[in-house]
Amino acid sequence: IRKAMNNLKRLLTQPLAEVGSVVLGIFLLVAIIGFADASYLTVEHYLGVVPPCTLEQGCEVVLTSGYSVLFGVPTSLLGALYYLAVATGAFFYLESKHGQGKVAAHHSAILRWTLVATALGFGMSLWFVYLQLFILHSICVYCMGSATSSTVLFLLALWMLHKHTSQNHEKQN
Repeated sequence: IRKAMNNLKRLLTQPLAEVGSVVLGIFLLVAIIGFADASYLTVEHYLGVVPPCTLEQGCEVVLTSGYSVLFGVPTSLLGALYYLAVATGAFFYLESKHGQGKVAAHHSAILRWTLVATALGFGMSLWFVYLQLFILHSICVYCMGSATSSTVLFLLALWMLHKHTSQNHEKQN
């Protein structure tokens, strides 16, 4: 555990090398797709409509279960806010590469915390997939789409953190 904590500390405190715009563009696109999916489910929730499942029956079970709301807030709304925050972080990072002032001064921190936030989204997605498979015994294709988006964001984040901290480490040596 100590080694993992030291690696995490190094990862969070080392300056990051620049992340390519193409990779970050893909990251931003996946975050926008996740936002659209979660927003759609949020709108349907507040309209009192269960979206139709085309591939698998089970959306109604999942979307009307007690797990679909947390402290009176639809989990899809929390997901939409998560995706919006991640997309905003990626956008600010892209903007800060060319800017000046307060945003540019926090260039590396913006990316780092945006990428770290994907771990939270991935963890929550694992929990919701577990609930669907083992507790509710039903699958919601929209929820699985969100889980896929969140997993892709997390994997891209791991790749960016690893690749770009490694590049920066090589430059320092």
